[in-house]
Amino acid sequence: MQAVSDELAFLAHKEGDSVAIAVRDVEPGTGSLAVLGADGRRQITVAEPIPLGHKIALVDLAENTPVIEYGEPVGLACQDIAAGELVHIHNMRSAKWQLSA
Repeated sequence: MQAVSDELAFLAHKEGDSVAIAVRDVEPGTGSLAVLGADGRRQITVAEPIPLGHKIALVDLAENTPVIEYGEPVGLACQDIAAGELVHIHNMRSAKWQLSA
């Protein structure tokens, strides 16, 4: 496990998002998270490598739970995803058609 670093690792677009984006390659351990428009940072546990530009789950997501980014549903978990895990096409599907009116 990597030691705690103050270097920013993840950025969430809105408070309440269930995922954040890696701003660099991040190894398992603890990473620093910032939320746009919010003061300060918090530390989150990173369960597996998260490549630059990919999503990390900030909360546990049960199968078929909406994945929230930008304060909006951007996909559905297609399996259970634990906080700290990579969120990508292997465990999330687009919600474009399922959630549109």
